[in-house]
Amino acid sequence: MSKLRLAIVGAGPAGIYAADIALKAEKNFDISIDLFEHLPAPYGLVRYGVAPDHPRIKGIINALREVLDRGDIRIFGNVHYGTDITLDDLKKHYNAVIFATGAIEDAPLVVPGIELEGSYGAANFVSWFDGHPDVPRTWPLTAASTAVIGNGNVALDVARMLAKHAEDLLVTEIPANVYDGLKASPITDVHVFGRRGPAQAKFSPLELRELGELRDVDMIVYDEDFDLDAASQQAIETNKQVFVLMKVMNEWRTRQTGKASRRLHLHFYAKPTEIIDDGNGNVAAIRYERMAPDNAGGVTGTGEMREIAIQSIYRAVGYYGSPLADIPFDEKRGVIPNHEGQVQGDDGKIIPGIYATGWIKRGPVGLIGHTKSDAMETVKHLLRDQAQWWGPSSPDEQSVVDLLDERGVKYTDVAGWARLDEHEIALGEPQGRARVKVVDRDEMIDTSRG
Repeated sequence: MSKLRLAIVGAGPAGIYAADIALKAEKNFDISIDLFEHLPAPYGLVRYGVAPDHPRIKGIINALREVLDRGDIRIFGNVHYGTDITLDDLKKHYNAVIFATGAIEDAPLVVPGIELEGSYGAANFVSWFDGHPDVPRTWPLTAASTAVIGNGNVALDVARMLAKHAEDLLVTEIPANVYDGLKASPITDVHVFGRRGPAQAKFSPLELRELGELRDVDMIVYDEDFDLDAASQQAIETNKQVFVLMKVMNEWRTRQTGKASRRLHLHFYAKPTEIIDDGNGNVAAIRYERMAPDNAGGVTGTGEMREIAIQSIYRAVGYYGSPLADIPFDEKRGVIPNHEGQVQGDDGKIIPGIYATGWIKRGPVGLIGHTKSDAMETVKHLLRDQAQWWGPSSPDEQSVVDLLDERGVKYTDVAGWARLDEHEIALGEPQGRARVKVVDRDEMIDTSRG
């Protein structure tokens, strides 16, 4: 039986699914898989990229945990690819590598004034409220009125976390520093801006419905945005998701408002054109052009300019991948160039032994189900490419442990994650909470390593 030593860089859903699929897909190989993760804990964006008040995410984590708890996949957490372990190291110890490093940076937004103080990327804010160990422990929540640019689920997560009363988050695993920061926030108004109309919004119905359930928060929508063109009407009639979104927003239009202490505004047909400076380099207002439907599902400019006073702004216009040492990178798309997961060089030719899956492969689109099918496609090519695999000079499993030990890498493993998991649950028990997430990297490592 042939032996396959496989390295996977990234222990989020994409990496874990790839490992699971590889183990289940092929019985002609004796497969040994090691996952390398730069954070001390696994699960990637499921742990650090989704708002803590999404209980269904726990179901995804439970499914991923079942895969890791089987004991047939090793994890080396707190290991940085490019420094702690390199591509040359992987070639020495493995037959192939799959990169599943995701996309964690904010996509750029080219608008004058976007660089002002008080302008933030949504990804960084999400990392903060999810207790990511590599972002500052505090966040400047000083604005009474703020803007969120974007019409997807990340924009809704950001808007909801800004508008929601901190006390209502205590049932979640929100870290103590995040609770303290949100509790002290003076926020009264959150404005969400989308360039197109309500029928073209990319929200999921569940995410949108949750907004309307916030305690002591008025949902403000504007009648002028619901004068729909034929293309929008057709979308409502032919797409169940659009139908539900419009039903939710139309219900909000009938609500009485004015009694809540906070307001969440949805502005459609609003194209940001400039972030206004207060004269001292701080955000003072957002200027936008009023758009109009073009009867084809798109929009056209009207020339009418409007302004709303704000003190901070968050751009939620998508995620962007980060380049990896010694691996080709498409700067425009923020992905590793590939053909169905087979990594391609600058000349377009397949590079033997190197693969990609997840968002670093296809860009930040799709849900968990897409991640599974994505991994299946990549793994299928990997298993068929046996003739192209590397011939590792030191393939035994202990050699990787020895390498990391020699370099003084304080790596964490599956047993260590179990210890950290139990520790977080214990932190939450006195407060009647499911867990309190540990934020400090050193504390995560020390707990994991016992």
